[in-house]
Amino acid sequence: MKQILLTLFSLCAFSAKAQTFKNPESLFNPAPYGFSHASSVSTPGELVFISGQSGGLGKEHLLSNSFREQTQVALKNIITVLDSYNLKPENIMKITILIVDHSEEKLKIWNEEISKVWKNKPFPASTLIPVPKLALDGMQIEVDAVAFKAKK
Repeated sequence: MKQILLTLFSLCAFSAKAQTFKNPESLFNPAPYGFSHASSVSTPGELVFISGQSGGLGKEHLLSNSFREQTQVALKNIITVLDSYNLKPENIMKITILIVDHSEEKLKIWNEEISKVWKNKPFPASTLIPVPKLALDGMQIEVDAVAFKAKK
């Protein structure tokens, strides 16, 4: 009997939805800004911590002067890391965005570009931090992420 109950519990745990995104109705709607107020994981699995990805292209880390292009490359770099774990953007639970000399125009660009990646919302939880400088001259954006991979 104990074994049957344990098996049933395991099946329920693994069949439960692993990820939850919440936007309490008493808070503003964050979807137009490309994030959710909170995210959680309730099923056993693997957390994947992705280091800050810049807008540097390829192994040469070529940096465009365009904030939009650097944003696109940073997001592509995040997707490359996700691909190495067989994950998708929807597996990301939390992102942190560092933007040099942040402005409303850069925020608008970020929102446009993240909406292209997260076509199937909800967005992950997110924090944007304006900074005066990043690790290398010419870097305008850096994005790190925490993703979740459910055990099968």
